[in-house]
Amino acid sequence: MSNIYHILKLATQVKSRRLKLFGLWLFHITGKRYIGIFLDPVLACNLRCKMCYFSDEEKRKSYKGTLPYEDIEIIASRLFHRALKLQIGCGAEPTIHKDLVRIIALGKRYHVPYVSLTTNGQLLTKELLFAAVEHGLDELTLSTHGFTPSTYEHLMTNARFDLFLRLLADVAEVKKRFPAFRLRINYTINRDNLKELIHLWDVVGDTADIIQLRPIQRIGDSEYKDFNLTTLYEQYDEIITPLIQQCAERHITCLAPNKENILVLEKNNAEDNSIERFTYCYVSAQGCWQEDFDYHTDTFESYATTHQWGKQILAKAFGKAQKKKACVTRKMNYNIK
Repeated sequence: MSNIYHILKLATQVKSRRLKLFGLWLFHITGKRYIGIFLDPVLACNLRCKMCYFSDEEKRKSYKGTLPYEDIEIIASRLFHRALKLQIGCGAEPTIHKDLVRIIALGKRYHVPYVSLTTNGQLLTKELLFAAVEHGLDELTLSTHGFTPSTYEHLMTNARFDLFLRLLADVAEVKKRFPAFRLRINYTINRDNLKELIHLWDVVGDTADIIQLRPIQRIGDSEYKDFNLTTLYEQYDEIITPLIQQCAERHITCLAPNKENILVLEKNNAEDNSIERFTYCYVSAQGCWQEDFDYHTDTFESYATTHQWGKQILAKAFGKAQKKKACVTRKMNYNIK
């Protein structure tokens, strides 16, 4: 489990849905780790990115709350021992939480194999970054929507491009001391920033270990309204294909959608999410894992036993398959290159 990307790559190569679910069942009954915990310790953000629901004033009013560290400790005691990965930051900005480093250390206390932090990076100082890595952070996922100052600051309202560049320099310095530490660049593509990808290497250089390309999706009533993916499809061979090849030449992992999946994402609403249902664990101040899961009284095992989780997984593995199955899901619309 030292390299989670090798695990993910092997998982994507297993074509049979039934075989994947059967493997999941074996992990479940033998007490192995198989869930991914996606933790938003605070539901707030310092930016108002135009493609994000935080640009919607009404959404911001309802999307709020902070998990005290003491509650996160309780949740960790209930769930972390079954986690293959802990991702801190999912739909909000985790660096706002005052106990960020303690949360990272908590993941390692429970021996979670891979702890990652997803952030816009604007509040991530060199001191905070070093402390996070020293306490067990394996990966930093840095969200960006442009590689020129004008596009970056236009789409990421309230962000400063110079702080983005400073953080990249800090990451390069951290990696000299912690060579196993990884940087992932998470780039959300729309029609206005697609061509910015030609500047990626000028800005990022060889600092990144993973380049993740995500086509824009409608997430709430965001300020940005152009969700048409036709341009991305039409210019895929001109812009995306060469970038995938450049990543291969630089020995950088590239997470990118296949060309045929671009329009599938835009049109297809039929998704087989049976595996995601059993492996995806979202935690925030507004809920923990399942709607009826009470982390003050329940544990992973007690909940799974009460709800016959093992039987449910096995039934999904050998039950009747869905008549229509999408090629991709909206949470993972990419292939590992």
